Amino acid sequence: MKGYVPPPRLVVSNEPQPITRSITITEGISVKDLAEKLGVRAKDLIARLLARGVFATINQTLDAELASDMSRFFGADTNVITFEEQAAKEVSDAAASREDGAIETVTRPPVVTIMGHVDHGKTTLLDSIRSTSVAEGEAGGITQHIGAYKVKVSDKDSPAYGREIVFLDTPGHEAFTRMRARGAKSTDIVVLVVAADDGVMPQTLEAIDHAHAAEVPIIVAVNKIDKPEALPDRVKKQLADRGLMPEDWGGTTVFVDVSAKKKTNLNLLMEMICLVADLQELKSTPDRPATGVVLEAKLDRGRGPVATLLVQNGTLRTGDNFVVGNVYGKVRAMFDDRGNQLEEAPPSTPVEILGMEGLPQAGDQFVAVADRDKARGISEYREQKAREATLAKSSRVSLEGLAEQLKTAGTKELNIILKADVGGSVEVLSDLLSKLSNDKVRLKVLHSGVGAITETDVLLASASNAIIIGFNVRPERKAQELADQEKVDIRLHSIIYELQDEIKRAMSGLLEPTIKENYQGRAEVRDTFRIPKVGTVAGCYIVDGLIKRDSEVRLLRDNVVIFKGKVGSLRRFKDDASEVRNGMECGISIANYGDIKVGDVIEAFVTERIAAEVIA
Repeated sequence: MKGYVPPPRLVVSNEPQPITRSITITEGISVKDLAEKLGVRAKDLIARLLARGVFATINQTLDAELASDMSRFFGADTNVITFEEQAAKEVSDAAASREDGAIETVTRPPVVTIMGHVDHGKTTLLDSIRSTSVAEGEAGGITQHIGAYKVKVSDKDSPAYGREIVFLDTPGHEAFTRMRARGAKSTDIVVLVVAADDGVMPQTLEAIDHAHAAEVPIIVAVNKIDKPEALPDRVKKQLADRGLMPEDWGGTTVFVDVSAKKKTNLNLLMEMICLVADLQELKSTPDRPATGVVLEAKLDRGRGPVATLLVQNGTLRTGDNFVVGNVYGKVRAMFDDRGNQLEEAPPSTPVEILGMEGLPQAGDQFVAVADRDKARGISEYREQKAREATLAKSSRVSLEGLAEQLKTAGTKELNIILKADVGGSVEVLSDLLSKLSNDKVRLKVLHSGVGAITETDVLLASASNAIIIGFNVRPERKAQELADQEKVDIRLHSIIYELQDEIKRAMSGLLEPTIKENYQGRAEVRDTFRIPKVGTVAGCYIVDGLIKRDSEVRLLRDNVVIFKGKVGSLRRFKDDASEVRNGMECGISIANYGDIKVGDVIEAFVTERIAAEVIA
C-alpha cells in the first residue's frame, strides 16, 4: 500500500541501562506490578524475560532474584521486603497522606502470657480468673495447647475495674519450648507462676530466658500459698539469685502471692498487670486492616481448617480477605474464647476464625488485605517455594550425605507417621522425636499432619513399614479396619510423657537383645546307666550350686564342651525332682544325647534375654 510505513519491530536491547534509581519490591511480585514500578511497558519486560528463557504471562509471579535481575537491567536497584512489611508500609503511607494527620491510636488491652513449670498451677490460676474449668478437660491435667482468653476486671473496688486483659496459657512441659517461645513473641507481659511449695524448677528458668529474649517485663505470681508447706520467701530468694529482685527487697520485679484454689489476691495480680501495662503505654490503631499472629491451628471435621489468632493491630471483620503464611482465605465466621460469634475483633482480641484454604503454621504472621487476587497470588507463590524447598531437601545427594549414609548403614531405623489435633503439637512432637534419635536407632518422621488418622496414612505406613502415632486424634473407621488388615501398628496418646516413654521402649525392641548367661551349678558323673525308652542316665554328685529340671546344660570332658542341650529328666532315687542342691546325688539324662562317660562334668546354666538400652 502506498505511503504505508510498517510499525517498528520490537527490538530488545541486550545492553543493561545504567542504574539510576532504587525501587522496593515484595516477594512474589507479578510481571504487571514490576513493570509499573520500573516505568516500562509490560511487553518489554516480558520480551526481556523471554530472552532469558523465562516464559511469563502478565499476571505471573516472579521470585525475588529474577525480579531483581530484571530491575537492574532496566536501571533500578531493588530492596526486597515481605508482603507483610509492604502491607504495613501501605497503611502508614495512607495515614501520612490523610489531611487530619495520623489515624487515631487508642490504648489496647495488654496481652499476658502465663508461664512456669509443669503442674505449678498455671491453668488453674487462669480458671480462677475466668471462673471456668479448663484444666479438668486437659489430658492428665496438663496443658498441651496454647489457649487464649479475654478477661474483664469485675471487682468494683479495684482501680482497674472494667479494664480488659488478654491471657495466653502456654504448656509447661519442656518439649513445648517452641510453643512457649512463640507465646512470648506475641505477648506484652509474662506472668511467671511458681509454686510456693516446690520452688524454682528447670522450666521456670527456661520461661525466664524466653521472657528476657523477647524483652518482655515479668510479674511473678507465687502460687499455692494456702498449702501448709508453702515457703514464698524461698521462691523470692531463688528468683533474686536469678536476677528477678522483688520490689519489697529493693528490686524492680513485681511479686504477688496468690492461691488459685482459694482465689486469694487474684484482683491484686490483675491490678499489677494493668499497672505494668500502663508503664509500657500499649497503643494500637483500630481503624486499619488487621494484623496479628496465629497461636494455634487445627483441622475440624465439620468446619475445616480453624485457626486461633491474636489480632495485634487493626480490626478484623467478618468477610475480610487475608494472607497467613502460605495460606489465604476469607473470614467466614469468628468466635471468641467462649464460643460466641463475633462480627468484628478489635486489637488485642483472641479469635477463632473459619474460612482458610489450608492449614497455617502456628506462629505465622497474619495480614488482612483488600485484594483477594493479590492474597491468592502471594499464598500460591509461597506454597510453591515451600514445595521446592521440600523437594530439594529430599532429593539432593551430596558426597558427605553418602558418606553419612554408609556410616549409619548399621543403625536401625524406626519410621513414624505422626498425626495430632493441632499444628503446634505436630511441630513439638516432630522436634521431640528427632531428638530421641541416637547412633543405635534413628527415628525418622516420614509424614506429619493435623487431623484424624486416614486410610492414606495407613497405606503409607504399610508401604514404608512405619508405625502411626496419634496424639489426641483417633483413626477413622475405615482406616482402623485397613490397619487391622495390613497389620499396621497405631499408637494413640494424649500425654506427651507417655508417648516419649513408649517410643523409647519401641526403640529398645529394634535392637538385638543381649543374651546373658547365669551359672547355676555343676555335677560330676560318677556312674552311667542305660535304661530302655529313656536312654543313658548319669548318676551324678552335685559339686556346686544346684541343678533344676528346666536348666540348660553343658557336658564338659577334660574341660572341653562336648555337647550343649537341656536336662531331659532329673531324679532323686525313683522320684522326679524339680531341683537338686549342692552335696546331693541324683540321676540326670540329657535330652537327645546319650554319650555320657564317668568323669564328665555337667554344668547347668540359664540364659535370659535383656533388652538393649537405647539411651546409653
